[in-house]
Amino acid sequence: MKPRVRHTTLLPLILLVLFSLAVSVSCSQDNLYLHYALKAAGKNKSELKAVLRHYRTVDRDPDKLRAAKYLIANMPAHNSYRDTAAINSYYRKALEILGTGPSPDWQRDTLRQISDREFAGITRNIISDVEVMTSDYLIYSIDHAFCQWRTKPWAKHLTYEQFRDWILPYKVTELQSLDAWRDTLSAHYSDSLSTIPATDYERNTIYGAIEIARNEIHTKQSAIGHRVMWEDRGSIPMRSAATWVRMTYGSCMDYVIMGTAVFRSLGFPAAVDQVPCWGRNSEGHSWYVFLDDRGREQITINSLILGAGMQFYPYECIPKVWRNTYTINRNLVKYRNTAKYVYPFELCQQDVTERYNLTSDLVIETIREQTAKLKDRKYVYISMAVNSDGPQWRVLDYGTLKRGKALFRNMGRNMLYIALGYDGHSLIPISHPFILHKSGKIEYINNQDYSSGDSLKTISMDLRRKYYESYNVVDMRRRLLGGKLQCSDSSEFKDALTLYTIEDTEIPYLIELDADHPYRYWRYLTPNGSWGSISELSFHDENGNKLTGKGIANPEAGQDAIDRAYDGNLLSNFEINQPDGNWVGLDMGKPTVVRYASVSPRSDDNDICPGNEYELFCFDGQGWRSLGYQVAEGNTLHYEGIPLNTLLWVRNYTRGNNERPFIVKENGDIEWW
Repeated sequence: MKPRVRHTTLLPLILLVLFSLAVSVSCSQDNLYLHYALKAAGKNKSELKAVLRHYRTVDRDPDKLRAAKYLIANMPAHNSYRDTAAINSYYRKALEILGTGPSPDWQRDTLRQISDREFAGITRNIISDVEVMTSDYLIYSIDHAFCQWRTKPWAKHLTYEQFRDWILPYKVTELQSLDAWRDTLSAHYSDSLSTIPATDYERNTIYGAIEIARNEIHTKQSAIGHRVMWEDRGSIPMRSAATWVRMTYGSCMDYVIMGTAVFRSLGFPAAVDQVPCWGRNSEGHSWYVFLDDRGREQITINSLILGAGMQFYPYECIPKVWRNTYTINRNLVKYRNTAKYVYPFELCQQDVTERYNLTSDLVIETIREQTAKLKDRKYVYISMAVNSDGPQWRVLDYGTLKRGKALFRNMGRNMLYIALGYDGHSLIPISHPFILHKSGKIEYINNQDYSSGDSLKTISMDLRRKYYESYNVVDMRRRLLGGKLQCSDSSEFKDALTLYTIEDTEIPYLIELDADHPYRYWRYLTPNGSWGSISELSFHDENGNKLTGKGIANPEAGQDAIDRAYDGNLLSNFEINQPDGNWVGLDMGKPTVVRYASVSPRSDDNDICPGNEYELFCFDGQGWRSLGYQVAEGNTLHYEGIPLNTLLWVRNYTRGNNERPFIVKENGDIEWW
């Protein structure tokens, strides 16, 4: 039966006010949610009631009736585009562009221009599904899902509750087209499953079958030249079955949503999990998770590229993980209806942080003078520091305020947090920043009082970075140890004179050289086992001016590798496909006096860079206070009078986005958060 969708021009109802009832999971509460959903449907109530009548009188399946009630009861929280004609027109244009043109980037840019020029504002014009859902479509979707559950060998063992949460919903994401996506996707991506004998053991397990399907998705996507995009903004996202099978670009979330829709269409129990931002990063991530035959949740790490089984990001700190569900989070409904300030939490997300990380329920000491300013004395917010055009506090979850304590649940450990409250205008700090250590211990960062007039405890420091060092950055810096700066009158560097050997990873920006006379050939000889591994090399005269010449290197290095040592890009690298015997240098064309050399390790481009403009901030308990600007003269920034036991943050105004807060200890060590 081909599904149909009702079109309407009615304004969306303010649905959430209909749910102002006590939070409960009882059957009576379920019935109340169903009652209010039917009421919210307005003129579309007859379509939804027709579904219930169908499963009471035509298809008398008690589980299908139960499923229909569940879907309708939670439907007010889910939305579609109001102007279906416009979005379908956009998707038709997208199908003309996808898979054509020079690259996925060109396709993305072209569709972005079409989005901005012809469909501006369409994503803000939405309507609740209860107002547009047709009986035909909902019956089609329920019947298809039940058929997969009851007939597929990898799904028949699932309980009703598992089926309901992981397969049943008629959509995987908001604004998804109410089309025949289950038929379209299951037909397009079932080739591999259909060619494997039904008696094959692995094919009859969820893990084995989902891996077969995932490989087919990845193969077919690769055949049309797909690419994962990291840009902040693309075109209107692909949310229809027809565009999914042709999708050549998208974010991690786009591909995870598409993959999850494919899996559910085939009867695999799958869901989408996401972290809003990593604990040491301002960016988030999403992935799919599925239930295996033993009822365990199998976690993937990288959209559809890799299968389950790899360790999940072992080095990342995780503050919160949310699962995108169809079920309305009734605690959030209560919060939305009673809070004086409402943060836009997703209404159908479930907190699953404890399944990924050690977590703690927190009781946080608040600052009395700050809580006295609050207009909402019931709800408070826990936040982490992120870079959003400078240091900002990003809300992760809400909690409650009781007897001067801020209470939060299920927070990931090894993280820096702060508690905020609403003063009638904005969210303000109501606690000192604090570290929740791996052990569960809370350590407050008691910022010194800038207004008291008392002298502050300070220290001087040299700052080499604006972001913490990953293991890879540390390893690349160590690859400089033992490297030599040499000169020679011979292009083969016979009888080369060694002027400097790198013995410390904290090398100066300009390394002073003292040759006995001018030499034509100058080089950096990389240590054995380093594979070359530098980012930039330069030679300078006595005034610090950069000298030019012809790039040279050992015969195994191609011209591209040589050019990368002199291109001024700290994210491109001179590196050779052999561990030993590598070098790179300059032929000056004639004997030349070289006074200084500069060697930059391969890195993430978060080192202090000469010529870049920086500003240092400290958190003074109210906000981020500037401690002044500097233009870096070398590869360090020197500061005097830096307050101890205070959150600090250094901004680079020239380039780069990776910045994190840090604390300077009394011994001068820097602790990054």
